[in-house]
Amino acid sequence: MERVTLRIPKQQIDEVEQLVETGEFPNRSEAIRSAVREMINEQQEGRHDQPAKRGWAKV
Repeated sequence: MERVTLRIPKQQIDEVEQLVETGEFPNRSEAIRSAVREMINEQQEGRHDQPAKRGWAKV
């Protein structure tokens, strides 16, 4: 596995921490990996149906 460093707004980190505290994920890394997997799956599904138009958040 490779390490990636990224910057995330504090509010989003707090929300990820809450998911960890409630037991939905064992740690922050797994929560973020899950989100990346979900994003990739959505993109792949969109390629099969129609071009995916993702509205990325601007921070």
